[in-house]
Amino acid sequence: MYDPSQLRTFLAVAQTLSFTQAARRLGLRQSTVSQQVRRLEEATGRTLFSRDTHSVELTEDGEAMLGFARRILEVHEQAAAFFTGTRLRGRLRFGASEDFVLTRLPEILEGFRHDHPEVDLELTVELSGTLHEQLAAGRLDLVLAKRRPQDPPGELVWHDDLVWIGGQRLRLEPDRPVPLIVFPPPGITRALALEALERQGRAWRIVCTSGSLNGLIAAARAGLGVMAHSRGLIPPGLVRVPDRYGLPELGRVDFVLVHGRRVGPAQGAADALAAAILAGGDRLQRRRRTEAE
Repeated sequence: MYDPSQLRTFLAVAQTLSFTQAARRLGLRQSTVSQQVRRLEEATGRTLFSRDTHSVELTEDGEAMLGFARRILEVHEQAAAFFTGTRLRGRLRFGASEDFVLTRLPEILEGFRHDHPEVDLELTVELSGTLHEQLAAGRLDLVLAKRRPQDPPGELVWHDDLVWIGGQRLRLEPDRPVPLIVFPPPGITRALALEALERQGRAWRIVCTSGSLNGLIAAARAGLGVMAHSRGLIPPGLVRVPDRYGLPELGRVDFVLVHGRRVGPAQGAADALAAAILAGGDRLQRRRRTEAE
C-alpha cells in the first residue's frame, strides 16, 4: 500500500523538519521530496505535515506514521536481504558521541545486531572531536557525532539549537563569572560555549571538567554551574537557563553520520547501520522539535 521510497522521504522530512534538509540528505530535488510526501498523504488520506513558509511540523497522524514507517521499512529490508541471499559479515568499528549515551541508540544497535548477526560490531563512545580524529586516522569505519566546521559534511541526521542548561534551582549572580561545566578539549560544545562568552565579553570560570556526560550531568544537577547542550537532548532533571540571566546565544549544531575510507565488508556493514540510524533518527531525540527551516 505504501511505497518504501515515499516512506524514506517522509522519515527524512520528519527527522529534519525541513524539506530542504531532507532533499540534501536523500540527494533529491526539493520538488521531488514535496511530491513524494504529497503522494504518501494521498495514499493515507491524511495530512502528515502542517507546513507554511516558515515552519514544518508533524500532525498527530504524522506522529503515528513515524512508527509505522520505521517498521514497514525494517520488514522491507529484512525481506530484501532474505530473498537476495545477502548476509553482511565482517568487522564494523562504530563511534558514537557522548551525546547519545542517554538516548535510544542502544535500541537501534540491538535491532542492527539482530538483523546482521554475523557483523562484528565494535562500539566506541567518545567526544565528537575525538571521534572525527579517529575516523580520519582510519581507526573507525562510521561515526555518529556533532560536526565541526572543519569536519567532512557527512549525512545529516538532524540539526538542533545549542542552549544553556542547568539545575532547576540554579541561580547566577550577574556580577560574578559564569560557572561552566564542560567536556575537556577537543569538546565541540566546550569550544562554542567559550567562544560565545568571549564574544559577549562575559567573564567565566570552569567549575567542572569531565570526559563523561554522566559526570557533567551530575555536576549540573548539583547546581555547580551551567553547560552548553543540544536542545533536543536535554537530560532528565536539567532545564534551560532562563533568558533573564542574559547568557549569549550558542547557535546551531549538526549531528551527522560520517563514513571512513575502508572498502569491502566493512563498507557494506557501515552502509546498513547508517541506514538504520537514519531511519530511526527521531528516536535519538528526547522531544519533537517545532522549529524548522
